[in-house]
Amino acid sequence: MAEPKQLDDCNGVKTACTGSSKWNFRPSEAVMGCIHNMLGIRGVLDYVMSHLNPDGKSKIPLGHGDPSAFECFRTSIHVEDALIEAIRTGKYNGYSLGNGLPQSRRVVADYLSHGMPFKLSEDDVFLTCGCSQAIDVVLSVLAREGANILLPRPGFPAYEALMAYKGIEARHYDLVPERGWEINLDQLHAIADSNTVAMVIINPSNPCGTIFTHDHLTKVAETAKRLGLLIISDEVYAHIVFGEKPFIPMGFFASTVPVLTLGSISKKWMVPGWRIGWIATCDPDGILRKSQITEGIKKLMNIVVDPATIAQAAIPQIIEKTPKDFFQQTLQLLGHAADICYDRIQKLDVLYCPAKPEGSMFVMVKINISGLVDIRDDIEFSAMLAKEESVIVLPGSPLGLKYWIRVTFAISPSVLEEGFDRIAAFCMRHAKNT
Repeated sequence: MAEPKQLDDCNGVKTACTGSSKWNFRPSEAVMGCIHNMLGIRGVLDYVMSHLNPDGKSKIPLGHGDPSAFECFRTSIHVEDALIEAIRTGKYNGYSLGNGLPQSRRVVADYLSHGMPFKLSEDDVFLTCGCSQAIDVVLSVLAREGANILLPRPGFPAYEALMAYKGIEARHYDLVPERGWEINLDQLHAIADSNTVAMVIINPSNPCGTIFTHDHLTKVAETAKRLGLLIISDEVYAHIVFGEKPFIPMGFFASTVPVLTLGSISKKWMVPGWRIGWIATCDPDGILRKSQITEGIKKLMNIVVDPATIAQAAIPQIIEKTPKDFFQQTLQLLGHAADICYDRIQKLDVLYCPAKPEGSMFVMVKINISGLVDIRDDIEFSAMLAKEESVIVLPGSPLGLKYWIRVTFAISPSVLEEGFDRIAAFCMRHAKNT
């Protein structure tokens, strides 16, 4: 039998071929050209975890926001029963409408309307495969040629990764740690132009763990209106607050500026793997409808994959019947864990936390690199911490802040304490002698 010919692939590498003299396929440059911070949180954490010592200590995950792995954060039995009952009816084994089951969209609309000066309807809600798909859909609709969108720094790297793939320019505004991670509003005027179509806010904040006040959100809405932008409000951590500030939905200000609210049941109900999210058009003046943004979302929802119908069918019971004590216990546990996290960081000379977390499940921590030896930046800090102590944290560079790390405290308090014992030992071992 003849030996297969060796051909050069698109990267100049010799490959075996048994027939054709040329292949016409290759991966998209938009995908393959992504740098490390475009890999998303999973990609970065995969890199950090590649440094784990297989013979080392048990892994402590302080990098990823998935509390469902811990029994103390298990979802309510009422939530599990809602899904089981939806399955057993036998009514939800087929496809749903592109924008989701009407009864489920109606319940989500009522849920989001609480405390709002206007009422949402089921026609304002589109069900998605988690908040991640909601982000993807909204960015796709806004991806006209030359468009740019304003993103928070630090922020959630999925936005920048998806925008790079869709050809949308990312422009970053700063969250100011000295002001409780408030938005630098003056900076918005400096970076926006006639091609700026939207700004993203994340409230409660991932990765900072802070809550925007009513007064600050008022100013954000007024600024966006002056600039002619719509606001994409990522509220996946809505109502996960345990400090003194209440959560205020951005949709409250939709009479000032049109708002696309993104959310899900993933975090509040502790079921991130169920992948149920939504887009809500908060548009009492019809601006999104007149500009055809709403129509664009409708069209796109007809061609993208929709959430599992059985999960959609469980939404009414999940939202309406989950007992309040489940949320109270969850917030109490998260508040206690946030206190542990903040107090332990305050005792370490080489780490600095500008504010105690008030919401979400995260806190940003600054590394005093000058106080450490053999560690040049946050990437090395995270990789070496994984190797030596089997503690996983997320480097800040992919989030937009070099020399910072993001720590999640949504884990069992006892495991969190052990994690900080190991972090303290690591910092002491690498501290410069003074």
